[in-house]
Amino acid sequence: MQDQENQAVPNAQAEAAPSTPAEPTLEEQLASTEARLAEMHDAFMRAKADGENIRRRAQEDVAKAHKFAVESFAEAMVPVKDSLEMALTVETPSIESLKEGVEMTLKQLTSAFEKNRLLEIVPTQGDKLDPMKHQAVAVVPAEQEANTVVAVLQKGYMIADRLLRPAIVTTAQAK
Repeated sequence: MQDQENQAVPNAQAEAAPSTPAEPTLEEQLASTEARLAEMHDAFMRAKADGENIRRRAQEDVAKAHKFAVESFAEAMVPVKDSLEMALTVETPSIESLKEGVEMTLKQLTSAFEKNRLLEIVPTQGDKLDPMKHQAVAVVPAEQEANTVVAVLQKGYMIADRLLRPAIVTTAQAK
């Protein structure tokens, strides 16, 4: 009978062992957690370094943009300067040749302005005064509606949508 009991006990233990999975020990759990922590720390440090690299590159790009912002405009202005210098080398210029040279140089300058989005502000007589683009320096009696442009004393300029210099105008006085 004892033999039967001895045989029954090992069978019970043998059957119980495969049915329950072995729980990891605390040391194994700690090692697993430390490994995950090391992976996450490595990923964090890489992400932080990437962020710093992106920030540094962006700062360098901004610095280069500031440094070379006028490069396109300067390239367009060099031929204008060349034309003016050539005009000064002519020994005995005639009035006609000077006028022709000035007109050609003005065309080059106008082309350079257009290429670099430097636009003239030239209001016409009767236009409503726009304080964002015009600067009124005098109010004069006129036969037109009040606060309208009577005369343009100096053109204004805009670069793209930014005002560089307002047009200097006189405006009509209220009746």
